[in-house]
Amino acid sequence: MARKQRDPGPTGFAIVDKPRGWTSHDVVAKSRGVFKTRKVGHSGTLDPDATGVLLLGVGKATRILRFLDGATKSYVGDIRFGSETDSLDSTGVVTVVHDMDTIDIDVARTAAETLTGAIEQVPPMVSAKKVDGKRLHELAREGIEIERKAVPVTVHRFALDVTDDPMVLRCEVDCSAGTYIRSLAADLGKALGGGAHLHGLRRTAIGSFTEEMAAPLESVKLRPAAEFVRDLGLIAVDDDVAIDVRYGRVFPAERIGIEGFGEGTAGPYPLVDAAGELLAVYEPHRGGTIKPAVVLAEPPPPTTSPDTSGPKEVS
Repeated sequence: MARKQRDPGPTGFAIVDKPRGWTSHDVVAKSRGVFKTRKVGHSGTLDPDATGVLLLGVGKATRILRFLDGATKSYVGDIRFGSETDSLDSTGVVTVVHDMDTIDIDVARTAAETLTGAIEQVPPMVSAKKVDGKRLHELAREGIEIERKAVPVTVHRFALDVTDDPMVLRCEVDCSAGTYIRSLAADLGKALGGGAHLHGLRRTAIGSFTEEMAAPLESVKLRPAAEFVRDLGLIAVDDDVAIDVRYGRVFPAERIGIEGFGEGTAGPYPLVDAAGELLAVYEPHRGGTIKPAVVLAEPPPPTTSPDTSGPKEVS
């Protein structure tokens, strides 16, 4: 008698518009009830006070969340000049007040240019970054402040515009993962001879996934896993290659049209079948071959007993 296969549950991803006051973990916890599975993860933590785009991986798609780590993130928010807070944003307690005149937008834009490109930031104490296994905001709540190492980040765009309030500028930022927008706000305040803090941060995009595609959790739709990694460049494979991919086999990169591993071809490679289903994500291996980083698809029902002792290199 054939063994009944267990229902793997839903697999895919969702684009949630995170509300203010929720942690990213809150969204994950509540989404488990929406999708009827405990296998849910997220890409790109948002602070509780921030809103906007949060990507969720569901089911097997949680295993490919790491491939979105390098995606550019976009934000919009307001920078209030004249005061600093202990959290660098409006949720904190004002620690210093500065006597600053009306902000000159041209001077501010020139200062913002010095905070654009490859820079280093010291993570705020009130942040989710882990140091020695404990999150900085947990230490901050205990009244502990520790020395933090500056980390390299990239700010691709730091645009400023005026608002109705002469002491508030609207900012739009495109940056690498790990960039703290409130640190940019605080640093801009210092560059203008005083201080500043961030207010009303919203993430408008992660890669090509924009706020227009996002929805509140209660009405969010599950999307195909293949769409999750579309920014990496989907590669369609024929039926013969698809079988090897489903078994997680190692094979020459030329079978998917890759000749060598030069710039722009170093992977990872999301492989889809003729129907557009994401089978696996492969990565470069030795000797011009590629190997599976993550296999999502199940092997086809065998007509003969296959050798399942492990990944095999095939030509």
